[in-house]
Amino acid sequence: MPTITPQRSPDSARRVAAKPADARPVPAKLRVRRAAASDLDDLVALEQCSFSSDRLSRAQYRRHLDSDSALVLVASSGDRHCLGNAVLFFRKGSAVARLYSLATQPMARGQGVGAALLEAVAAAARRRGSHALRLEVRTDNAAAIALYEREGFRRIGRYVQYYQDGADAWRYEKTLD
Repeated sequence: MPTITPQRSPDSARRVAAKPADARPVPAKLRVRRAAASDLDDLVALEQCSFSSDRLSRAQYRRHLDSDSALVLVASSGDRHCLGNAVLFFRKGSAVARLYSLATQPMARGQGVGAALLEAVAAAARRRGSHALRLEVRTDNAAAIALYEREGFRRIGRYVQYYQDGADAWRYEKTLD
């Protein structure tokens, strides 16, 4: 497996937070939709509780919500308006979409929110003409790695010292054809 030297932008490294021991069940009617400007406060709050570093800022979310090259999705259920979110990037002329971020509320982790978001991300990437979906994940994030592998992603490389704290990342890919 190749080791990759990262080519990072300041906001390029993401991970999925692990499931807490006290996770509670999420209602079965889960809905995934495109995020709107009215979701901005929830997106920023979820970012703050999910990640200790490499966080997206309010300004970055605002920019991604209005971008043709980004798609922000939100998972909700009943009165729970933001159980999780995903940020997907598209590059002009590329058939590879990039899952930049996936996060779930602490009380919703391990309850299918991440899998539902991954399914919606793959469908959106297919609609945009992407043939593959790539992501990076911390090598020490067993919960996220297990989710990605269950959802058909395969490990294709490693980034050394990819995250702000010096942690390494695995690179994963899923073929969408």
